[in-house]
Amino acid sequence: MAYDLYIVTDETLSHGLSHEEIAKKALEGGADVIQLRDKTAGGRRLLETALRIRVHTRQSGALFIVNDRVDIALASGADGVHLGKEDMPLSSARIILPRPYCIGISVESADEARTACRDGADYVAVSPVFTTGSKKDAGPGLGTDMIREIRRSVSIPVIAIGGIGLHNVRDVIDAGADGVAVISAVVSSPDITRASRDLKSRIAECKRKKVE
Repeated sequence: MAYDLYIVTDETLSHGLSHEEIAKKALEGGADVIQLRDKTAGGRRLLETALRIRVHTRQSGALFIVNDRVDIALASGADGVHLGKEDMPLSSARIILPRPYCIGISVESADEARTACRDGADYVAVSPVFTTGSKKDAGPGLGTDMIREIRRSVSIPVIAIGGIGLHNVRDVIDAGADGVAVISAVVSSPDITRASRDLKSRIAECKRKKVE
């Protein structure tokens, strides 16, 4: 399962584009994962949006993840859910979403990553790597050394998120990240498809040079 380019939707940063439009354009640019993230939408609207995005991810073969809402993930036929510290515990979510559903967990330390891995997470997201304004609930940047520490601590994929763009993606890949999750670097771009394509290409280039 590829996690190289992981796009998190955000209508507040997209210059008027909807979650569905963001997802469609990002997929056209080669996104491997789409996460639907909306902290304010009601359940009905969120489900309707998720169902529309699911059509596009199925067509492209990309993974579709819903942020926070286990119920929406299940009802929309998503591939899984991403959970933060204040969300449903992983053990409870796994009862509702047994494998092959995917569950990702946000972590800030190697201890948290090891716990998530032990409890059955499919991937961990190191958040935030760099200080970012895209997520108001994010703390100060953890730095690339934290990616290295977490990569040494777990066997599951490690995704880096927070303040990442073309200018520093090599730093996180070199530190051991298996994939890069972004919001503003793609969502706020005037050309989401091109921004996705450029970032996907840079990630692939960084991975190639890492193994040379």
